Amino acid sequence: MENNTNFEALSEALTHNFRNAWEALDESETKACFELSEKYKVFLDLGKTERESAREILKQAVSKGYKSVEDFISGKESLKAGSKVYAMNRDKSIILFVIGKKPLKEGMNVVGAHIDVPRIDLKPFPLYEESDMAFFKTHYYGGIKKYQWTAIPLALHGVVFNKHNEKIEVVIGEDDQDPVLAITDLLPHLAKDQTSKTLAEGIAGETLNVLVGNMPIGDDKTKNKVKLNVLKILDEKYGIKEEDFLSAEFEIVPAGKAKDLGFDRSMISAYGHDDRVCSYAGLASILELSDVEMTACAMFMDKEEVGSQGNTGSQSRYFENMVSELIALQEPNFSDLYIKRCISNTAVLSGDVGAAFDPNYAGAYDKSNSAHIGKGVQLVKYTGARGKSGCNDANAEFLGSVRKLFNDNNIVWQIGELGKVDQGGGGTIAYILANSNAEVVDCGVPVLSMHAPYEIVSKVDVYMTYKAYKAFLKR
Repeated sequence: MENNTNFEALSEALTHNFRNAWEALDESETKACFELSEKYKVFLDLGKTERESAREILKQAVSKGYKSVEDFISGKESLKAGSKVYAMNRDKSIILFVIGKKPLKEGMNVVGAHIDVPRIDLKPFPLYEESDMAFFKTHYYGGIKKYQWTAIPLALHGVVFNKHNEKIEVVIGEDDQDPVLAITDLLPHLAKDQTSKTLAEGIAGETLNVLVGNMPIGDDKTKNKVKLNVLKILDEKYGIKEEDFLSAEFEIVPAGKAKDLGFDRSMISAYGHDDRVCSYAGLASILELSDVEMTACAMFMDKEEVGSQGNTGSQSRYFENMVSELIALQEPNFSDLYIKRCISNTAVLSGDVGAAFDPNYAGAYDKSNSAHIGKGVQLVKYTGARGKSGCNDANAEFLGSVRKLFNDNNIVWQIGELGKVDQGGGGTIAYILANSNAEVVDCGVPVLSMHAPYEIVSKVDVYMTYKAYKAFLKR
Protein backbone atom coordinates (compact mmCIF):
# COMPACT_ATOMS: atom_id res chain seq x y z
CA MET A 1 0.00 0.00 0.00
CA GLU A 2 1.45 3.36 -1.03
CA ASN A 3 2.09 5.88 1.72
CA ASN A 4 0.79 9.29 0.60
CA THR A 5 1.58 11.07 3.84
CA ASN A 6 2.95 14.58 3.32
CA PHE A 7 5.70 14.49 5.91
CA GLU A 8 6.69 18.10 5.29
CA ALA A 9 3.16 19.24 6.13
CA LEU A 10 3.07 16.88 9.09
CA SER A 11 6.33 18.27 10.41
CA GLU A 12 5.07 21.82 10.01
CA ALA A 13 1.88 20.97 11.87
CA LEU A 14 3.49 19.10 14.77
CA THR A 15 6.93 20.58 15.40
CA HIS A 16 7.92 24.05 16.56
CA ASN A 17 10.83 26.37 15.89
CA PHE A 18 11.22 29.81 17.39
CA ARG A 19 11.17 32.52 14.74
CA ASN A 20 13.75 35.16 13.96
CA ALA A 21 11.96 38.32 15.06
CA TRP A 22 13.64 40.52 12.45
CA GLU A 23 12.01 38.45 9.70
CA ALA A 24 8.60 39.08 11.24
CA LEU A 25 8.87 42.88 10.89
CA ASP A 26 7.59 44.80 7.91
CA GLU A 27 9.14 48.12 6.89
CA SER A 28 6.99 50.23 9.22
CA GLU A 29 7.66 48.02 12.24
CA THR A 30 11.38 47.95 11.51
CA LYS A 31 11.31 51.74 11.59
CA ALA A 32 9.33 51.70 14.86
CA CYS A 33 11.84 49.23 16.32
CA PHE A 34 14.80 51.49 15.60
CA GLU A 35 12.95 54.59 16.84
CA LEU A 36 12.15 52.86 20.14
CA SER A 37 15.80 51.89 20.51
CA GLU A 38 16.96 55.48 20.10
CA LYS A 39 14.64 56.55 22.93
CA TYR A 40 15.86 53.65 25.03
CA LYS A 41 19.50 54.68 24.58
CA VAL A 42 18.67 58.17 25.83
CA PHE A 43 16.92 56.61 28.85
CA LEU A 44 20.04 54.58 29.60
CA ASP A 45 22.32 57.60 29.39
CA LEU A 46 20.07 59.66 31.68
CA GLY A 47 19.70 56.93 34.30
CA LYS A 48 22.90 55.18 35.36
CA THR A 49 21.78 54.86 38.98
CA GLU A 50 18.47 53.84 40.49
CA ARG A 51 17.88 57.45 41.61
CA GLU A 52 18.52 58.84 38.15
CA SER A 53 16.33 56.18 36.53
CA ALA A 54 13.45 56.83 38.96
CA ARG A 55 13.74 60.56 38.30
CA GLU A 56 13.60 60.08 34.52
CA ILE A 57 10.60 57.74 34.83
CA LEU A 58 8.86 60.35 36.98
CA LYS A 59 9.63 63.10 34.46
CA GLN A 60 8.19 61.11 31.57
CA ALA A 61 5.14 60.04 33.58
CA VAL A 62 4.30 63.61 34.66
CA SER A 63 4.58 64.75 31.05
CA LYS A 64 1.86 62.19 30.24
CA GLY A 65 -0.51 63.44 32.93
CA TYR A 66 0.39 61.25 35.90
CA LYS A 67 -0.38 62.71 39.34
CA SER A 68 1.09 61.83 42.72
CA VAL A 69 -0.79 59.33 44.83
CA GLU A 70 -0.70 61.98 47.57
CA ASP A 71 -2.90 64.23 45.42
CA PHE A 72 -5.59 61.53 45.36
CA ILE A 73 -5.25 60.70 49.06
CA SER A 74 -5.60 64.39 49.99
CA GLY A 75 -8.64 64.84 47.75
CA LYS A 76 -6.90 67.26 45.41
CA GLU A 77 -7.54 64.75 42.60
CA SER A 78 -10.50 62.40 42.22
CA LEU A 79 -9.70 58.73 41.55
CA LYS A 80 -11.70 57.31 38.63
CA ALA A 81 -11.32 55.05 35.64
CA GLY A 82 -8.51 56.45 33.50
CA SER A 83 -6.73 58.21 36.38
CA LYS A 84 -2.96 58.07 36.05
CA VAL A 85 -1.18 57.74 39.38
CA TYR A 86 2.47 57.59 40.40
CA ALA A 87 3.96 56.65 43.75
CA MET A 88 7.63 57.53 44.29
CA ASN A 89 9.42 55.75 47.13
CA ARG A 90 12.41 57.64 48.53
CA ASP A 91 13.61 58.65 45.05
CA LYS A 92 14.78 55.06 44.42
CA SER A 93 11.72 53.17 43.21
CA ILE A 94 8.53 54.26 41.51
CA ILE A 95 5.19 52.66 40.64
CA LEU A 96 2.78 53.81 37.91
CA PHE A 97 -0.95 52.97 37.80
CA VAL A 98 -3.61 53.47 35.14
CA ILE A 99 -6.88 52.95 36.98
CA GLY A 100 -9.22 50.52 35.21
CA LYS A 101 -12.98 50.42 34.78
CA LYS A 102 -13.19 47.42 37.11
CA PRO A 103 -12.60 48.01 40.84
CA LEU A 104 -9.09 47.33 42.08
CA LYS A 105 -10.27 44.53 44.34
CA GLU A 106 -10.87 42.52 41.16
CA GLY A 107 -7.15 42.57 40.40
CA MET A 108 -4.54 44.23 38.21
CA ASN A 109 -2.25 43.52 35.29
CA VAL A 110 1.30 44.27 36.43
CA VAL A 111 4.72 44.50 34.81
CA GLY A 112 7.39 44.52 37.50
CA ALA A 113 11.01 45.39 36.75
CA HIS A 114 14.00 46.76 38.66
CA ILE A 115 16.20 49.79 38.11
CA ASP A 116 19.21 48.96 40.26
CA VAL A 117 22.25 47.56 38.46
CA PRO A 118 25.45 45.75 39.52
CA ARG A 119 28.03 48.40 40.31
CA ILE A 120 30.76 49.49 42.71
CA ASP A 121 29.85 51.65 45.72
CA LEU A 122 32.16 53.86 47.73
CA LYS A 123 32.75 52.87 51.33
CA PRO A 124 31.47 55.38 53.93
CA PHE A 125 34.97 56.79 54.56
CA PRO A 126 36.58 56.18 51.17
CA LEU A 127 39.36 58.67 50.38
CA TYR A 128 42.96 57.78 51.17
CA GLU A 129 46.48 58.38 49.86
CA GLU A 130 49.13 55.78 49.07
CA SER A 131 52.43 56.22 47.17
CA ASP A 132 51.54 59.74 46.03
CA MET A 133 48.21 58.61 44.60
CA ALA A 134 44.72 59.24 45.92
CA PHE A 135 42.16 56.43 45.88
CA PHE A 136 38.57 55.66 46.85
CA LYS A 137 37.93 52.49 48.82
CA THR A 138 34.92 50.59 47.50
CA HIS A 139 32.46 47.78 48.16
CA TYR A 140 30.91 46.16 45.10
CA TYR A 141 27.13 45.80 44.78
CA GLY A 142 25.48 42.77 43.19
CA GLY A 143 26.99 39.93 41.20
CA ILE A 144 29.97 41.19 39.25
CA LYS A 145 33.09 39.62 37.80
CA LYS A 146 35.59 41.86 39.54
CA TYR A 147 38.30 41.58 36.89
CA GLN A 148 35.96 43.17 34.31
CA TRP A 149 36.01 46.46 36.21
CA THR A 150 39.75 47.11 36.02
CA ALA A 151 41.42 49.31 33.41
CA ILE A 152 38.21 50.80 31.97
CA PRO A 153 36.95 54.42 32.16
CA LEU A 154 34.71 54.92 35.19
CA ALA A 155 32.37 57.68 36.34
CA LEU A 156 31.15 58.77 39.76
CA HIS A 157 27.40 59.30 40.31
CA GLY A 158 25.65 59.99 43.57
CA VAL A 159 24.15 62.21 46.19
CA VAL A 160 25.71 63.65 49.32
CA PHE A 161 24.21 65.54 52.25
CA ASN A 162 26.45 68.18 53.84
CA LYS A 163 26.55 69.20 57.49
CA HIS A 164 23.50 71.43 56.92
CA ASN A 165 21.66 68.38 55.52
CA GLU A 166 21.55 70.00 52.09
CA LYS A 167 21.41 67.57 49.17
CA ILE A 168 24.19 67.78 46.58
CA GLU A 169 24.08 65.74 43.37
CA VAL A 170 27.33 64.70 41.78
CA VAL A 171 28.15 63.33 38.32
CA ILE A 172 31.79 63.20 37.23
CA GLY A 173 33.04 61.38 34.15
CA GLU A 174 30.10 61.57 31.72
CA ASP A 175 30.58 64.95 30.05
CA ASP A 176 33.15 65.08 27.27
CA GLN A 177 35.06 67.69 29.28
CA ASP A 178 35.03 65.62 32.49
CA PRO A 179 37.92 63.52 33.73
CA VAL A 180 37.26 59.83 34.22
CA LEU A 181 38.33 57.52 37.06
CA ALA A 182 39.85 54.04 36.91
CA ILE A 183 40.74 50.88 38.83
CA THR A 184 44.26 49.78 37.96
CA ASP A 185 45.35 46.29 36.94
CA LEU A 186 48.69 44.52 37.08
CA LEU A 187 50.86 44.52 33.97
CA PRO A 188 51.20 41.07 32.34
CA HIS A 189 54.99 41.20 32.74
CA LEU A 190 54.59 40.91 36.52
CA ALA A 191 51.36 38.94 36.69
CA LYS A 192 52.78 35.44 37.19
CA ASP A 193 51.10 35.00 40.57
CA GLN A 194 47.89 36.76 39.55
CA THR A 195 47.34 34.73 36.37
CA SER A 196 47.90 31.46 38.22
CA LYS A 197 44.77 32.17 40.26
CA THR A 198 41.19 31.53 39.20
CA LEU A 199 39.25 34.34 37.54
CA ALA A 200 37.30 34.81 40.77
CA GLU A 201 40.50 35.17 42.80
CA GLY A 202 42.62 37.21 40.37
CA ILE A 203 41.12 40.51 41.54
CA ALA A 204 40.10 40.73 45.20
CA GLY A 205 37.19 42.89 46.35
CA GLU A 206 39.42 44.91 48.66
CA THR A 207 41.71 45.83 45.74
CA LEU A 208 38.92 47.48 43.73
CA ASN A 209 40.27 50.87 44.75
CA VAL A 210 39.48 53.72 42.37
CA LEU A 211 42.35 56.00 41.32
CA VAL A 212 41.24 59.64 41.63
CA GLY A 213 44.36 61.83 41.83
CA ASN A 214 48.14 62.23 41.66
CA MET A 215 48.89 65.96 42.03
CA PRO A 216 50.06 67.18 45.45
CA ILE A 217 49.25 70.47 47.15
CA GLY A 218 50.92 72.25 50.05
CA ASP A 219 54.45 72.32 51.48
CA ASP A 220 56.77 69.84 53.17
CA LYS A 221 54.78 70.04 56.41
CA THR A 222 51.52 69.10 54.70
CA LYS A 223 50.39 65.49 55.15
CA ASN A 224 48.63 63.53 52.39
CA LYS A 225 49.15 66.25 49.78
CA VAL A 226 47.44 64.40 46.93
CA LYS A 227 44.40 63.55 49.04
CA LEU A 228 44.20 67.16 50.19
CA ASN A 229 44.24 68.38 46.59
CA VAL A 230 41.35 66.06 45.71
CA LEU A 231 39.38 67.36 48.70
CA LYS A 232 40.12 70.94 47.64
CA ILE A 233 38.76 70.26 44.14
CA LEU A 234 35.61 68.60 45.52
CA ASP A 235 35.09 71.48 47.93
CA GLU A 236 35.52 74.14 45.23
CA LYS A 237 33.17 72.44 42.76
CA TYR A 238 30.57 70.85 45.03
CA GLY A 239 31.14 72.17 48.54
CA ILE A 240 31.96 68.66 49.76
CA LYS A 241 34.12 68.08 52.83
CA GLU A 242 35.57 64.71 53.84
CA GLU A 243 33.01 64.31 56.64
CA ASP A 244 30.22 64.62 54.05
CA PHE A 245 31.13 61.24 52.61
CA LEU A 246 29.65 59.73 55.76
CA SER A 247 26.15 60.79 54.64
CA ALA A 248 26.47 60.06 50.94
CA GLU A 249 25.56 57.43 48.37
CA PHE A 250 28.22 57.34 45.68
CA GLU A 251 28.25 54.77 42.88
CA ILE A 252 31.05 53.94 40.47
CA VAL A 253 29.72 53.04 37.01
CA PRO A 254 31.25 52.67 33.53
CA ALA A 255 31.72 56.01 31.81
CA GLY A 256 30.27 56.69 28.39
CA LYS A 257 27.04 56.42 26.45
CA ALA A 258 24.98 53.57 25.06
CA LYS A 259 26.12 52.73 21.53
CA ASP A 260 24.82 50.79 18.55
CA LEU A 261 26.66 47.51 18.06
CA GLY A 262 27.30 45.73 14.78
CA PHE A 263 27.73 46.92 11.22
CA ASP A 264 23.96 46.62 10.83
CA ARG A 265 23.28 48.57 14.05
CA SER A 266 20.98 45.76 15.14
CA MET A 267 22.21 45.64 18.74
CA ILE A 268 22.95 47.99 21.65
CA SER A 269 26.02 47.88 23.87
CA ALA A 270 25.48 49.67 27.16
CA TYR A 271 25.82 49.59 30.91
CA GLY A 272 22.71 48.50 32.79
CA HIS A 273 20.55 46.54 30.34
CA ASP A 274 19.87 44.34 33.37
CA ASP A 275 17.28 45.49 34.12
CA ARG A 276 16.71 48.92 32.63
CA VAL A 277 15.82 47.35 29.29
CA CYS A 278 12.72 45.74 30.82
CA SER A 279 12.09 48.88 32.85
CA TYR A 280 12.08 51.00 29.72
CA ALA A 281 9.84 48.56 27.85
CA GLY A 282 7.43 48.69 30.78
CA LEU A 283 7.57 52.48 30.91
CA ALA A 284 7.07 52.94 27.16
CA SER A 285 4.11 50.56 27.18
CA ILE A 286 2.20 51.95 30.16
CA LEU A 287 2.68 55.57 29.05
CA GLU A 288 0.68 54.74 25.93
CA LEU A 289 -2.32 53.43 27.91
CA SER A 290 -5.29 55.50 29.03
CA ASP A 291 -8.38 53.26 28.79
CA VAL A 292 -8.13 49.82 30.42
CA GLU A 293 -10.63 47.35 31.87
CA MET A 294 -8.39 46.19 34.72
CA THR A 295 -5.97 48.54 36.43
CA ALA A 296 -2.57 48.49 34.73
CA CYS A 297 0.54 48.85 36.86
CA ALA A 298 4.24 49.17 36.11
CA MET A 299 6.72 48.73 38.96
CA PHE A 300 10.31 50.00 38.85
CA MET A 301 12.01 48.67 41.96
CA ASP A 302 15.35 48.98 43.73
CA LYS A 303 17.61 46.40 45.44
CA GLU A 304 16.84 43.40 43.21
CA GLU A 305 20.52 42.72 42.64
CA VAL A 306 21.05 42.21 46.38
CA GLY A 307 17.87 40.30 47.25
CA SER A 308 15.10 42.93 46.95
CA GLN A 309 15.28 43.69 50.66
CA GLY A 310 15.07 47.12 52.26
CA ASN A 311 12.33 49.74 52.12
CA THR A 312 12.85 50.46 48.40
CA GLY A 313 13.03 46.81 47.33
CA SER A 314 10.21 44.54 46.22
CA GLN A 315 10.07 42.79 49.58
CA SER A 316 9.02 45.98 51.33
CA ARG A 317 5.34 46.70 52.04
CA TYR A 318 5.38 49.83 49.91
CA PHE A 319 3.62 48.35 46.87
CA GLU A 320 0.96 46.73 49.01
CA ASN A 321 0.52 49.97 50.97
CA MET A 322 0.01 52.03 47.81
CA VAL A 323 -2.52 49.56 46.41
CA SER A 324 -4.33 49.67 49.76
CA GLU A 325 -4.49 53.46 49.58
CA LEU A 326 -6.05 53.31 46.12
CA ILE A 327 -8.55 50.63 47.11
CA ALA A 328 -9.54 52.71 50.14
CA LEU A 329 -10.41 55.56 47.77
CA GLN A 330 -12.71 53.23 45.81
CA GLU A 331 -14.27 51.33 48.70
CA PRO A 332 -16.05 53.39 51.43
CA ASN A 333 -16.03 50.35 53.74
CA PHE A 334 -12.41 49.38 53.22
CA SER A 335 -11.30 45.99 54.44
CA ASP A 336 -7.91 44.28 54.42
CA LEU A 337 -9.69 41.49 52.61
CA TYR A 338 -9.92 43.72 49.54
CA ILE A 339 -6.14 44.02 49.16
CA LYS A 340 -5.83 40.24 49.51
CA ARG A 341 -8.48 39.75 46.83
CA CYS A 342 -6.74 42.27 44.61
CA ILE A 343 -3.38 40.52 44.75
CA SER A 344 -4.96 37.08 44.35
CA ASN A 345 -6.69 38.28 41.18
CA THR A 346 -3.55 39.98 39.85
CA ALA A 347 -1.45 38.76 36.93
CA VAL A 348 2.21 39.74 36.70
CA LEU A 349 4.94 39.70 34.11
CA SER A 350 8.13 39.84 36.13
CA GLY A 351 10.10 41.99 33.70
CA ASP A 352 13.66 40.82 34.01
CA VAL A 353 16.33 39.88 31.51
CA GLY A 354 17.31 36.34 30.58
CA ALA A 355 20.60 34.73 29.63
CA ALA A 356 21.02 34.67 25.85
CA PHE A 357 22.78 31.68 24.32
CA ASP A 358 26.39 32.56 23.53
CA PRO A 359 28.11 30.16 21.10
CA ASN A 360 31.49 31.24 22.48
CA TYR A 361 30.52 29.64 25.80
CA ALA A 362 28.15 26.97 24.54
CA GLY A 363 29.13 24.53 27.27
CA ALA A 364 27.24 26.56 29.90
CA TYR A 365 23.90 26.31 28.09
CA ASP A 366 21.31 23.79 26.94
CA LYS A 367 21.00 25.26 23.46
CA SER A 368 17.48 24.01 22.72
CA ASN A 369 16.23 25.41 26.04
CA SER A 370 18.01 28.76 25.88
CA ALA A 371 16.90 32.12 24.56
CA HIS A 372 18.66 33.53 21.50
CA ILE A 373 19.12 37.20 20.70
CA GLY A 374 16.96 38.29 17.79
CA LYS A 375 14.20 35.77 18.48
CA GLY A 376 11.95 38.04 20.50
CA VAL A 377 10.82 38.44 24.08
CA GLN A 378 11.75 35.58 26.40
CA LEU A 379 9.45 33.75 28.82
CA VAL A 380 11.15 31.96 31.71
CA LYS A 381 8.90 29.48 33.51
CA TYR A 382 11.32 29.16 36.42
CA THR A 383 14.72 30.43 37.51
CA GLY A 384 16.32 29.38 40.79
CA ALA A 385 19.40 27.22 41.19
CA ARG A 386 20.00 23.55 40.61
CA GLY A 387 16.78 21.85 41.78
CA LYS A 388 14.81 25.07 41.04
CA SER A 389 15.70 26.27 44.53
CA GLY A 390 14.29 29.71 45.30
CA CYS A 391 12.26 29.93 42.10
CA ASN A 392 8.76 30.90 41.13
CA ASP A 393 7.66 28.06 38.86
CA ALA A 394 4.82 29.59 36.81
CA ASN A 395 1.62 27.60 36.52
CA ALA A 396 0.88 26.03 33.15
CA GLU A 397 -2.57 27.65 33.07
CA PHE A 398 -1.09 31.13 33.36
CA LEU A 399 1.76 30.40 30.97
CA GLY A 400 -0.75 29.12 28.45
CA SER A 401 -2.83 32.30 28.66
CA VAL A 402 0.28 34.47 28.14
CA ARG A 403 1.34 32.32 25.18
CA LYS A 404 -2.08 32.79 23.56
CA LEU A 405 -2.00 36.54 24.23
CA PHE A 406 1.38 36.88 22.52
CA ASN A 407 0.35 34.77 19.53
CA ASP A 408 -2.90 36.68 19.11
CA ASN A 409 -0.98 39.99 19.05
CA ASN A 410 1.76 38.91 16.61
CA ILE A 411 4.44 39.09 19.27
CA VAL A 412 7.52 36.99 18.50
CA TRP A 413 8.45 35.15 21.68
CA GLN A 414 10.64 32.34 22.90
CA ILE A 415 11.16 30.38 26.09
CA GLY A 416 14.34 29.41 27.88
CA GLU A 417 16.12 28.48 31.07
CA LEU A 418 19.06 30.06 32.86
CA GLY A 419 21.77 27.75 31.55
CA LYS A 420 22.41 24.08 32.18
CA VAL A 421 21.09 22.28 35.24
CA ASP A 422 23.68 22.50 38.07
CA GLN A 423 25.67 25.12 36.14
CA GLY A 424 24.63 27.92 38.46
CA GLY A 425 21.44 29.90 38.81
CA GLY A 426 19.78 33.14 39.77
CA GLY A 427 16.47 34.75 40.54
CA THR A 428 14.19 37.73 40.00
CA ILE A 429 11.38 39.49 41.88
CA ALA A 430 8.86 36.95 40.50
CA TYR A 431 8.54 34.92 43.71
CA ILE A 432 7.72 37.96 45.85
CA LEU A 433 4.30 38.77 44.39
CA ALA A 434 3.73 35.06 43.77
CA ASN A 435 4.10 34.55 47.52
CA SER A 436 1.12 36.89 47.94
CA ASN A 437 -0.87 34.60 45.60
CA ALA A 438 -0.56 36.52 42.31
CA GLU A 439 0.02 34.68 39.03
CA VAL A 440 3.57 35.48 37.91
CA VAL A 441 5.94 34.51 35.12
CA ASP A 442 9.33 35.98 34.19
CA CYS A 443 9.30 37.75 30.84
CA GLY A 444 12.01 39.96 29.36
CA VAL A 445 14.90 40.57 27.00
CA PRO A 446 17.70 38.03 26.47
CA VAL A 447 21.12 39.56 27.17
CA LEU A 448 24.69 38.73 26.20
CA SER A 449 27.51 39.48 28.69
CA MET A 450 25.01 39.88 31.53
CA HIS A 451 26.37 41.76 34.57
CA ALA A 452 29.45 42.90 32.65
CA PRO A 453 30.18 46.65 32.59
CA TYR A 454 28.81 46.68 29.04
CA GLU A 455 25.98 44.29 28.14
CA ILE A 456 24.44 43.53 24.74
CA VAL A 457 20.83 43.28 23.57
CA SER A 458 19.15 43.02 20.18
CA LYS A 459 16.93 45.95 19.25
CA VAL A 460 14.21 43.64 17.93
CA ASP A 461 14.00 41.87 21.30
CA VAL A 462 13.53 45.23 23.02
CA TYR A 463 10.75 46.04 20.57
CA MET A 464 8.99 42.70 21.04
CA THR A 465 9.23 43.06 24.82
CA TYR A 466 7.61 46.48 24.60
CA LYS A 467 4.82 45.01 22.45
CA ALA A 468 4.40 42.11 24.88
CA TYR A 469 4.13 44.36 27.94
CA LYS A 470 1.65 46.67 26.25
CA ALA A 471 -0.60 43.79 25.18
CA PHE A 472 -0.44 42.31 28.68
CA LEU A 473 -1.21 45.57 30.50
CA LYS A 474 -4.31 46.28 28.45
CA ARG A 475 -5.66 42.72 28.17
